[in-house]
Amino acid sequence: MAIILPELPYAYDALEPHIDAETMTLHHDKHHAAYVANANAALEKHPEIGEDLESLLADVEKIPTDIRQALINNGGGHLNHALFWELLSTEQSEISPELAADIDATFGSFEAFKDAFTAAATTRFGSGWAWLVVNKEGQLEVISTANQDSPLMQGLKPILALDVWEHAYYLNYRNVRPNYIKAFFEIINWNKVNELYAAAK
Repeated sequence: MAIILPELPYAYDALEPHIDAETMTLHHDKHHAAYVANANAALEKHPEIGEDLESLLADVEKIPTDIRQALINNGGGHLNHALFWELLSTEQSEISPELAADIDATFGSFEAFKDAFTAAATTRFGSGWAWLVVNKEGQLEVISTANQDSPLMQGLKPILALDVWEHAYYLNYRNVRPNYIKAFFEIINWNKVNELYAAAK
């Protein structure tokens, strides 16, 4: 059974004006689909390792060397994007009291967290992601990763993610990544973030 490209949980134009329909179409139907196809092609070479990408990326040394980087790039790309789509919504949602309290305790305030996340996304050189994760000690942490590297590779549990590859925003925001990051905070699906936080804790 191969890895399947998940359908978007909303219409391509649902996130406008924050993310335009053309970007969503290309991002999902072309970029994400390519990660799925390439991950499946890599996995076909070693059916003995199974298809549990989360487990494989959590211990990359178990991945055969001839497909290891392909799975990091494409398996990570699939998992990162599958999560990213679920973290976006135009419906109003609120951060849970538990997560809000943890953010305040960790960062000092929600605004301070937002500044830290924005800095991680803005200063990620080249392509990559910004994340809010629960670390091995059960604490919140803001990080960024290169390319399609998954936080799972570091033993971290992602609960919020922002794709800062240029293909995620360039049609609408051109080279002004900070405007895209600002728009992202208008369309976060906090219900999903709350769910991931509760599971991670």
